[in-house]
Amino acid sequence: MAYHFHWPYSQIMSLEHFERKTWIAEIAKINRRLNEAMKSESADLHW
Repeated sequence: MAYHFHWPYSQIMSLEHFERKTWIAEIAKINRRLNEAMKSESADLHW
């Protein structure tokens, strides 16, 4: 979370566990979409 959102450690740790877990799930969704987009672009480059 700190890496992706540039949040300080103290702010992350002040969140409830469920909130942190929810944010982690959102980051995972973002990463999956980015990875799929990169795969798609890479496939388009191979004629």
